Amino acid sequence: MGQMTTPVSLTDRAASRINEIVKDEPTGTMLRVSVEGGGCSGFSYKFDLVQDKTDDDFVIENQGAVVLVDQMSLNFLDGSEIDFVDALIGASFQINNPNATANCGCGTSFSI
Repeated sequence: MGQMTTPVSLTDRAASRINEIVKDEPTGTMLRVSVEGGGCSGFSYKFDLVQDKTDDDFVIENQGAVVLVDQMSLNFLDGSEIDFVDALIGASFQINNPNATANCGCGTSFSI
């Protein structure tokens, strides 16, 4: 039996930040991460706070934080890690995506 691999993972830092964000939101609020066309490198990441989950959402949980990824976006995010970075240019969620061949400087868009 091979090990189960997680298509997308969530760092402890990102989970802590999500928990901070949703604590003032209604109970059951989750972070939805999706990929859409556009951005300076071809595709961009989108982050939304949502209450609803669909049957085909991929669910990632860490420290009680819940992240949802739809199946279409999961194709682009396979093997990625969602992190939270507090840098000089600002604090933000960042996705370390092994499928991206180019990233823009702001870290919010990519190409494959």
